[in-house]
Parts: sequence; structure tokens; C-alpha cells
Amino acid sequence: MKKQRISDAVIHRLPRYYRHLDDLHNKGTVRISSSLLGEKMGITASQIRQDLSCFGEFGQQGYGYNVAELRAEIGHILGVENGHRIIVIGAGHLGHALLQNFDFAKVGFQLDTAFDISPELIGTQIRGVTIRSMEELDEYVASYRPDVAVLTVPQNEAQPLAARLIELGIRGFWNFTNVELSTEVPGVFFEDVHFADTLLTLSYRISRS
Repeated sequence: MKKQRISDAVIHRLPRYYRHLDDLHNKGTVRISSSLLGEKMGITASQIRQDLSCFGEFGQQGYGYNVAELRAEIGHILGVENGHRIIVIGAGHLGHALLQNFDFAKVGFQLDTAFDISPELIGTQIRGVTIRSMEELDEYVASYRPDVAVLTVPQNEAQPLAARLIELGIRGFWNFTNVELSTEVPGVFFEDVHFADTLLTLSYRISRS
């Protein structure tokens, strides 16, 4: 892999490449050209080649890309095989929906527990995932060393909880709290999910079509 800083734009396109290649692989497609892949994804073939060149040489002139091989390579770049441990904090409506419907294992994350403060939820299971009391959080993180926390807690709790988790060793946050989280601790990363942003983007597009 080339020693260079990869732009955020390229990093955010990698999961899209992986998703499209996974779909093609599952459909039995053996090879694909950058032009056809770009058509499916709505980007140019030159953009695909430029993005992939950040990580090495892929594909052959006149042949294109072997779908299975490129899917595996991008999965490796994304760390899909690393088996990152992940926990969910907040098993209310949104947390429950994620636990019930999102396949964490498909993208390489090992999820076996979630945390909540509700006595009605503590001790129950959602698709085999046990809901634990927040009082067990510190001990659990110290013992099992999860890498990532999914946050679906009230906004006023988000930043203090993130700070507490960072002290416990959590390095990544998938944040659904609608608060922009931050830290001065190096090597900690946030992916803030704002549902309203994508809906307003859609509003902009249909208002000007």
C-alpha cells in the first residue's frame, strides 16, 4: 500500500465500492470494467481508477477487474476481516431497530451486547444480543476491549458518555445522537449520522428539479 494520506472523499467511497462489488459477486458476476462499475455507481471510470490507485494496482487493461478479488482487496483495506468488537449503548426505539435489523457481522463487526438504563430492557435479548445495565459498562469494556460504540442516547448524554468511553479505550463511535462529538485524544474517530441532513439534501434536490 502506498504511503500517502488518503482523502476523506476516497475513504467514504470505499464502502460503496465494497457494497456494489459484494452485490455483483452474489449475483455471480466474474469480472467488470471500470466503465460499467462507474455506470452502476454514478461516478466516472477515471474516478474509480484514481481512487483505487491510492492503494495499489488493481485490474488488467482489456480485462477489467476480477469482482471477487477486488471485493476481497477492498474488504481488506476496510478491515472487514479484523473482527472489530462493537457495543450498542441505548436500546430504545432506534437502538432496538439497529439491533433487530442491521447485520453487523456482514461488515466485519462482532456484536454480542448492548447497554441501557431501562429495567424493562436489562436482561432481555434482541436477536441474541443481551441488554446489560449501564452499571456493567466499565467492567465489560475492561474485560472484552470493544473497539467501537454505537451511541443512540439522548443528546445531553452524548459528549460526557463519549469522553467516558474514550477513557475506557473505545476508539471509534457510530453516533446517532445528532450531536457533533469531539475529543483531543489522538486515534479516536467519530462517524456522526444525521438523518435530517440526508432528508434536507433530498428536499433541496426535489425543490429544484
